[in-house]
Amino acid sequence: MSTQRQIALLRGVNVGRAKRIAMADLRKVLGDLGFAGVRTLLNSGNAVFDCPAHDAALSAVRIEEALVLKLGVASRVTVLGADQLADVVAENPLQDVAADPAKLMVAVLNNPADRARLEPLVHQPWQPEAFALGRWCAYIWCADGVLASRAAAAMGNLLGDAVTTRNWSTITKLHALAQEA
Repeated sequence: MSTQRQIALLRGVNVGRAKRIAMADLRKVLGDLGFAGVRTLLNSGNAVFDCPAHDAALSAVRIEEALVLKLGVASRVTVLGADQLADVVAENPLQDVAADPAKLMVAVLNNPADRARLEPLVHQPWQPEAFALGRWCAYIWCADGVLASRAAAAMGNLLGDAVTTRNWSTITKLHALAQEA
């Protein structure tokens, strides 16, 4: 049976006091699900793993259920294949605009069909911010920080928890981790 590398992004984990998960516990949960080579990045619910080739949405559902059953934590989980994450990195149209990778946010869509709901945001004047869409995500340049970002707030109002964000530094680190043999 062929395997595929996938990346799990847990929404809202270890942000503030809610939804606290030790990364060792997350690695164990993923290993118990039969995922191999599980590695986590940072302390914010980012994991790279190998699994039998199947739909990323199925992996997300399995992880969400296991988090509740094993750790008592409810978190929306978005899973991308390594090839999808490579697309996210390659397609970024805002790299030249963003002066600080910590303020360049990548909002990964749980459902790629939600991309259509974000189309109107592309055509709005966000200066000094910027908003762009890729195939699997939205890119938001938050010039004055994410908390002050009108573009990020507008996207959040449209999609709520149907999206999870990571800054560009985290995305590129996850991509590098996913590319390791």
